[in-house]
Amino acid sequence: MGRKNVYGTTLLLMFVCSIASGLSIGKSPTAVIGTLCFFRFWLGFGIGGDYPLSATIMAEYANKKTRGAFVAAVFAMQGFGILAGGLVAMAVSALFRHVYHAPAYSVDALGSTPPEADYVWRIILMVGSLPAVLTYYYRCKMPETPRYTALVAKNGEKACRDMSKVLDIEMVKSEKLEENQTDGKADNTFGLFSKQFMRRHGLHLLGTTTTWFLLDIAYYSQNLFQKDIFTSVGWLPPAKSMSALDELFTISKSQFLIALCGTVPGYWVTVALIDIIGRFTIQLIGFLFMTVFMFGLAIPYHHWTLKSNRIGFMVMYALTFFFANFGPNTTTFVVPAEIFPARLRATCHGLSAAAGKAGAIVGAFGFLYAAQSQDKDKTDAGYPPGIGMRYSLMVLGGISLVGFFCTFMVPESKGKSLEEMSRENEGEEVDDDDEESRGIEMV
Repeated sequence: MGRKNVYGTTLLLMFVCSIASGLSIGKSPTAVIGTLCFFRFWLGFGIGGDYPLSATIMAEYANKKTRGAFVAAVFAMQGFGILAGGLVAMAVSALFRHVYHAPAYSVDALGSTPPEADYVWRIILMVGSLPAVLTYYYRCKMPETPRYTALVAKNGEKACRDMSKVLDIEMVKSEKLEENQTDGKADNTFGLFSKQFMRRHGLHLLGTTTTWFLLDIAYYSQNLFQKDIFTSVGWLPPAKSMSALDELFTISKSQFLIALCGTVPGYWVTVALIDIIGRFTIQLIGFLFMTVFMFGLAIPYHHWTLKSNRIGFMVMYALTFFFANFGPNTTTFVVPAEIFPARLRATCHGLSAAAGKAGAIVGAFGFLYAAQSQDKDKTDAGYPPGIGMRYSLMVLGGISLVGFFCTFMVPESKGKSLEEMSRENEGEEVDDDDEESRGIEMV
């Protein structure tokens, strides 16, 4: 189908499912949750396609000197999305709690969630779809990437025409590309998981999948359970002391501050440095400091629970997010789009991202159970005793350390062309300093 066609389809799927999620209906609360889960599943399906395509399309358009910064910038824009989402959640919850007053849960468990609160989450979910759909027109007008057209679709003339539109200059098909398409000199027709693929890229695929898997265990454990972590150290009041709308506003504000101070700066420091110090170094630095700060939070955990040390805890906690994003959370998105052959590039990126989401599932459910208090009288209702917050943070630190060592299976792609990294021209003499000679000439 090509990058362009699927790129537009995934966007429409995300838009429709976001709207449908907000309109989830049913005769009972269980039915509403079931409908919501159905549409969120297909939303995830669309996002799963959008992830590898966004990285692959940008990588195939960018030049080798600034490719890392461009691909990382695509990923970094979600930082502004996180901030916007936090602002929307705060604004909607503040408006509703101002209009519909409700007592704390400890005072009136049923009355702490006013009936009108049912509109809050629906509005938040549907508002998130609006910025995305505004990009649909531009995705439709965007030409197919020339690398896909030339190397996968084997249509060099169309690749030249598409590049002419993008660069606004006249381009002609080169003899080099003609030879590549007709003489079969380089045998690059091997399939995914074939012996030749495994010999060339098997270790690389193992590296990208394991590092993304391990990262998301640690990253989503922290991200999804910020409320529990903040409450455990006393930075947020207990949930029972607030109404549902108060809790939503308070949690949104806390997550907004963490994103503003740690997440977003981490993204853009990566954009600034990725083509200077390289993907490999940034990923090692990120995993290493995630390990250091996780253990720094876990080992003296009682120290951080004291009221006088709560600000220090939040600084340390924000730094774990900074180094996750100035580190593996960005590089695991960038590297798979650079090191695999053109016809398998998006597929391998998708496999790597899927491994990451599997890690997110492990982290979400694992941390939910593991972080429960060791005292069964202090656990959340319906959950067995766990190992506690302190030891859970230690486990996350250990997982980050394993990710550090798995990084050594991933090659450095800084300053190298996509064809050089994927070895698509293996067996040919190629001038690495002249990417145009690989298929397109300017006149």
